[in-house]
Amino acid sequence: MNTSQGSHRAGRRSGTTPAGLSLHEQPTQAAPLVVPGAAPGTVPGQGTRAGARRAARRRKASGASGASKPAWSAGDGLRRLVPQALVVAFLAGGTTAFVADDKTVRLSVDGVPRTLHTFADDVGELLADEGVAVDGHDIVAPAPGHALTDGDEVVVRYGRPVALTLDGRRHRVWTTARSVEEALRQFGVRAEGAYLSVSRSAAITRHGLALDVRTERTVTFLADGRERTVRTNAATVREALAESGITLSGQDALSVDPGSFPRDGQTVTVLRITDSRRVREETVPYAVERVRDPELFAGTEVVERQGVHGLRRVTYALRTVNGVQGRPRRIGEEIVREPVSRTVRVGTRRPPASVAGADGLDWAALAACESGGRPDAVDPSGTYGGLYQFDPATWRSLGGTGTAQDAPAAEQTFRAKKLYVQRGASPWPHCGRRLGG
Repeated sequence: MNTSQGSHRAGRRSGTTPAGLSLHEQPTQAAPLVVPGAAPGTVPGQGTRAGARRAARRRKASGASGASKPAWSAGDGLRRLVPQALVVAFLAGGTTAFVADDKTVRLSVDGVPRTLHTFADDVGELLADEGVAVDGHDIVAPAPGHALTDGDEVVVRYGRPVALTLDGRRHRVWTTARSVEEALRQFGVRAEGAYLSVSRSAAITRHGLALDVRTERTVTFLADGRERTVRTNAATVREALAESGITLSGQDALSVDPGSFPRDGQTVTVLRITDSRRVREETVPYAVERVRDPELFAGTEVVERQGVHGLRRVTYALRTVNGVQGRPRRIGEEIVREPVSRTVRVGTRRPPASVAGADGLDWAALAACESGGRPDAVDPSGTYGGLYQFDPATWRSLGGTGTAQDAPAAEQTFRAKKLYVQRGASPWPHCGRRLGG
């Protein structure tokens, strides 16, 4: 561009050139400077903040390249005057935008603060420019979308995973606390009197840590008729019991699992248990063996051998809990004497229907007089028995077995008839006359 061309363009924009002014004194309006990559008609230093930052970078680049160019010569000063004026105007506008967009902010990352200059429009852009990566477990204040202004303070606190076991229950939680004590305050855990698996002052790294906390609880023990209440952070009921001063011995037990976690307000009963044994002698009943005997009349039973009861010793376990005895439990037995079975011969022979010379007599009347008609009757002396009051010797002489009162009525009548044939009515001196009717 030469001087005449510049004057012509300037005159075209402003209408006419005022008289009496040289070219150097004439006001000029800079033509738009086309920047590579910018939209047509966009002037650096005007519009967006990003445009201002690009203008500032171009200005620095221009300064660096200008230092390597040769100095102006007197001959070309006039030709370069107008372009220089345009450049000065552009640089003046870009510098104004650059200075306006530059902000001084304070950035604190996990407690480490620093002051810096930034052209970022909002908090998220600032963090991206500074290489600070955050996720959903972290705290950023103000929020990443918040616009930045000069003098703002941005705080970033990283989240840390904590494997927390609180009073026997496991949790996985996140915290932005950098120490155990601070984390406990965040979780709302009462640390006074509590057991901590690590020191309160211990640091929590970004990798996290495992923390076991047992808060102080009230547990009441009932033992030996008394109550004992303790404040404890024990991990098991057994440990809390030891703190109460109560000891278990022998078969003593607790109403809950000793290895369980003691809960606040829990009441545990101590069971004083006494085990003992008791031995008793008991009778073992004998068995009855019945043997069929064809020599005896049907209905006749003869005891061939008397039975004898046996004897056994039985051992029982007894448990007494807090003075109350439970039901005995049988745990063993020993036979001291074996029982002897009773043997009975049972007749199967059919008795004869009649005895010649005695069938027509009134045997029912005789029986009624002698025994009241009862086959098992026995006189007060114990000597005579049955319907007809046989003594044992007479009964056996007639073929009877055992005693008459043990034989059936039909056999007794049959034996009485045989006796009558042998001796008449004389065996029955008082009642014999009843036979004749």
